[in-house]
Amino acid sequence: MKRGLATLILALLTALPAHAASCSWSAKMEEDEGGSVMMASVCGGPKGDAHLMLACFGKPVLSYDLGAAGGQLEPGISGSFTFKAGAKSLTKKLELEAMYNNFTTELSGPADPLLSLLRGKGDVTVSADKYGEATFPLKGSGAAIGKVLAECGKGSGGEAD
Repeated sequence: MKRGLATLILALLTALPAHAASCSWSAKMEEDEGGSVMMASVCGGPKGDAHLMLACFGKPVLSYDLGAAGGQLEPGISGSFTFKAGAKSLTKKLELEAMYNNFTTELSGPADPLLSLLRGKGDVTVSADKYGEATFPLKGSGAAIGKVLAECGKGSGGEAD
């Protein structure tokens, strides 16, 4: 895993209360070991404590924090999560980043089908048999994701070890 990912997730988790109040997509620069990194995030779920976060470490990386519903998960696990928005859905395998209790996946790039789905309208529901489901608004997602993707490949932050 990229060295900066763990540090960035920690930095984001300390900043989440500001995002949690609005539960709408936002993008802003976050400090990381390798420098500043553009992060997009949104909160959702029944209690507003679940989060989707997107950063770029050469390629876009999506993180999913289950919130209180996730509890403390067992290190080394992964899960298949279905992302559904409107009539579109896709299933993606996410790996647990145990230190921060978030599931993550590296996406193929700006044209990744999951990013296309997340730039849609309405809401996206993320579900897994073992972990339940959470719904997130997509309003503002296109602009927030666009800001992160614009930073991909610029060499800022998240350099590999």
